[in-house]
Amino acid sequence: MEQEYYRQLASAYLRGHARQNGWEEALPHFLREELPCESTPEEWQQIRQLFAEKQLKLHAFKKIDPLLPRVKKVLGFLQGVQPGSLLDVGSGRGAFLFPFLDRFPWVETTSIDLLDHRIDFLQTLSAGGLQNLKAVQADLCSQPFPERSFDVVTLLEVLEHIPDVEAAVSAAVRMGRKYIVVTVPSKEDNNPEHIHLLTKEVLTGLFEKAGCTRLHFDGVHGHLFLTVTL
Repeated sequence: MEQEYYRQLASAYLRGHARQNGWEEALPHFLREELPCESTPEEWQQIRQLFAEKQLKLHAFKKIDPLLPRVKKVLGFLQGVQPGSLLDVGSGRGAFLFPFLDRFPWVETTSIDLLDHRIDFLQTLSAGGLQNLKAVQADLCSQPFPERSFDVVTLLEVLEHIPDVEAAVSAAVRMGRKYIVVTVPSKEDNNPEHIHLLTKEVLTGLFEKAGCTRLHFDGVHGHLFLTVTL
């Protein structure tokens, strides 16, 4: 069975790369005017050929099927609360962000990451027609946006990486308006970049110190899932 892709995201990346690098005239006509919601098999084949010709990484847009359980859990929660805006912290390779953009194309979405190549990648998507996506290179702990800027702030597999986790939680709470959503590993692992083991008790203490008392915990396949109502 052929691997499925986030085709609209791949199309946006192709358009964005063409615009940023001066080869927009080489795009097929169906990509020049607007970003298509869907592509025919023939159009998709043209997109794949251009990715190959320009030596771009189409595999970045492969769908993970089935979705990671923790990602599915977060998407289910968001389906229930229907945010108008969302800040995703540390979007990485898009394990959550890509299925979110695919399922919630109307949400004003901001992504922050410390790594410039991650932000460059997402800014290319935005330049290609994903106008609801804004990508900013920023440190969560510096609170890069005003208070109460986003309906939801997602902290998915990021808090265990941040040295000053208390500052990170405090900044997220200040920038959030309705909810904070957190996932973290629930047990020790061999990842040297995981510098904290954030148990239910530790997370409760961090969020209570930031002024939050409405916390709901759940577990999902080796991870803690936490929603914070602000």
